[in-house]
Amino acid sequence: MASTMRKVSLRNLAAHKVRLLLTVLSVVLGTSFIAGALVFTATMSNSFNSIFDQVAVGVDAQISPKTTSTNAYGGIESLGVPDSVVQQIEQDKGRLGVAKIVPGYQSMMTIAGSDGKALPTGGAPTMGANWVSKSQALDPTGATILPGGRAPHGPHEALLNKSAAERGHLKVGSTTRVLVSAGDAKPFRVKIVGLVDMAGDTSGYTEMDFDTATAKKLFTDGSHVSMVQLGAVKGVSADTLKQRITKEFPGYKVQTGAEVRQENKDAINSFLQIFNYILLAFAAIGLIVGTFIIYNTFSMIVAQRVRELALLRAIGAARGQVLRSVMLEAVVVGFIGSVIGLAVGTGLAAGLQALLSSTGTGLPSGSLVVGAGPIIACIVVGVVVTTVSALAPARRASRVAPVEAMRESQTDGSGSLRVRTMIASVLAVLSVAALAIGASGKGGGAAGMVGLGAVGTILAVVCGAPALARPVVGVLGAVIAKPFGKLGQLARTNAVRNPRRTAATAFALTLGLMLVAIIGTLGASFKSTIDSAVNEQVRAPILVVGTGATGALPPTVSKAVANVDGVDSVVSIHGVTATLNGKGVTGDSPSGDITKAANINLVEGTSKLPPNGLLASDKYAKNHGWKVGDNVTFNGRFGQDATVKVVGIYKSSALLDPWQMGTAAFQKLTPPSLRADFVDLVLLKDGADQAAVQQRIEDVTGRYLTVKVQTKQEFANSNAQQINQMLVVLYGMLGLALVIAVLGIINTLALSVVERKREIGMLRAVGMLRKQVRRTIYLESVLISIFGALLGMVLGVIIGWCLVRTFREWITGITPVVPWGTVLFTLVAAAVCGVLAALWPGIRAARTKPLEAIADM
Repeated sequence: MASTMRKVSLRNLAAHKVRLLLTVLSVVLGTSFIAGALVFTATMSNSFNSIFDQVAVGVDAQISPKTTSTNAYGGIESLGVPDSVVQQIEQDKGRLGVAKIVPGYQSMMTIAGSDGKALPTGGAPTMGANWVSKSQALDPTGATILPGGRAPHGPHEALLNKSAAERGHLKVGSTTRVLVSAGDAKPFRVKIVGLVDMAGDTSGYTEMDFDTATAKKLFTDGSHVSMVQLGAVKGVSADTLKQRITKEFPGYKVQTGAEVRQENKDAINSFLQIFNYILLAFAAIGLIVGTFIIYNTFSMIVAQRVRELALLRAIGAARGQVLRSVMLEAVVVGFIGSVIGLAVGTGLAAGLQALLSSTGTGLPSGSLVVGAGPIIACIVVGVVVTTVSALAPARRASRVAPVEAMRESQTDGSGSLRVRTMIASVLAVLSVAALAIGASGKGGGAAGMVGLGAVGTILAVVCGAPALARPVVGVLGAVIAKPFGKLGQLARTNAVRNPRRTAATAFALTLGLMLVAIIGTLGASFKSTIDSAVNEQVRAPILVVGTGATGALPPTVSKAVANVDGVDSVVSIHGVTATLNGKGVTGDSPSGDITKAANINLVEGTSKLPPNGLLASDKYAKNHGWKVGDNVTFNGRFGQDATVKVVGIYKSSALLDPWQMGTAAFQKLTPPSLRADFVDLVLLKDGADQAAVQQRIEDVTGRYLTVKVQTKQEFANSNAQQINQMLVVLYGMLGLALVIAVLGIINTLALSVVERKREIGMLRAVGMLRKQVRRTIYLESVLISIFGALLGMVLGVIIGWCLVRTFREWITGITPVVPWGTVLFTLVAAAVCGVLAALWPGIRAARTKPLEAIADM
């Protein structure tokens, strides 16, 4: 009997190919993203590891600063290792066991291509360094100058890596402009005297090498070296040399070459792991949506097979055998979907890798890595999800009594919803309470409470959506379907007749659009906050900002802008990094009168900032117990300590938090080689033509490569554009859930057509035309789609609104903004998707032959 039941299950799958295809497809979409995420990150990790395997080869010990910090622009601040350390190692080479010393000088920089614009890197670094010849290098098999080139000599000659030269259309003999990111460096021209083939030469990586004397002058303060690489004498191991150097120079980071390579690998793998988590999160969303579709599909399949399963019971099949029969179908579907999902996911990873490489993102290329992880994950997740989704329908199938074989009626899922509705009501009350508590607070704890409320809301929708389906779809039907007369009434009746099925079909769309609404609300709120802050707080009509890798402006830019005709003054905002009470802190330091360029809402004290004074926001002052007249000592990380006097406290704002420091104190804390501007606020002379002055500033700053001149509105729009770019990526990935949702509607409607075959046949027999049948299915799909979209958008906006409220801890002045445009567009799009989803089921229903349909039952 067991063998017979297996044959029945397999033949049943083979006999319903369309149903099998639709069910398998929902599994494929979920598992393919899991496979794609795992394969892509494994491929990237392997590619980066192969590059870093070539780093620090031949190095037995490397000395670098023990502590560095990230400045306000994202750049790494470090003065390096003092020359005195290098000199002492040179003097004690014999005692320490050092055979060769290779000083390294490097820094971030910007390089222009043949078109005069900065070379695009796609996020990969652009580095300047000193060229080390083979005779001097610890690894003689490392970077090499390609034929036709030579080593650089003097301050205006340099080498460039091959891929960067190709990207910038540069060659040996080309002359181009370069700019060092920090310090008082000015743009200057260099001649490329050679191209270099080096490890790590990815699609976006750029490196320009100078002779050692030039590199030291450009990239350090003249008394430090970025790092020191050492080679040990024969008989002294790398670990031994490391121990000796560490003992001799305890204030520095000392690593073996192997440790340097591993550190680089760990850093990139950590980044890739975060990226992997993001991809897997969206894959999980797809799986959740797919789970409900699979559950809905199996529920309908079981409902359609009541007589078939009852007949099996009547001829002797036990409940367990019927249960195992349905579960076997689920396992087969899950396995097939997982295998196909693995193949599709591998293709997605290959496509993503090719796309990122072709667009110059800075990521390396390499062969795909399909290990055991993606294979096991796909099969296990796909089979488990499908099996669990089918468990409840399978149990219902096993409980079908043999007497059901004598009846023609089938369950339509319209039974009592009392228990589900009661559970949903309790969950809804608890969720509303959690959302309200979270929205009334701020910070991580409040955000966590909102998240808890969101989860509870989703569960409440799962349980309560069937009860909502009848009244909501009924109202929608009265409005949308009414113009279609009897066809609209029939579509409305079909949509509310089985509320469980309608709710399950709509839930996939509800979940996807709820996430869209949450993200849309966050994005609209962030953009509104930026726009309001710039318009209300910035008084300067023109802003000069940096666009390079670090976002910093060399100090020489403000001097050049100040000399432009029509400019009254320039207030430069410097980024300050320091230590306060043992913790790293960041703030700003304006050069000039900040009140001329920005509106400061003073709470107490004065807004006039002396050289060794401090203006603090009320929130920051309260947190640190500061009052006007207090002296505060900031500890410099690379310079001297600075004691400042709190002269004024102003109301917290999005642009002026957390404090403003006087120029003299800033200069004590920040060495000249690490000083840079965050933004230059330009004030105009009375009567000056703003457009003409802006054009003159653009002409003067064009040679700096990384400078952008903007009006206040352009500055606000550029920041909003960055948010839009992030939203596009998120919306694109959420498209997976929406695609699955639309497929779920197609799936449900197609199965519904099969379930109502006799009904449709009778309608055709009494005179309903094919186009009328199609129109009825279209209207039913539109009603279900709008119901799901409306529910998702309402819940998403509420959750997003509450979540934005919790961000007041981190973003001053942020207020929730409802993205009405997104809401309206989504509802219209949902209606369109409903029509598209119903095309095939509608055509299939219209082709139903009346006599065959009636005889079939």
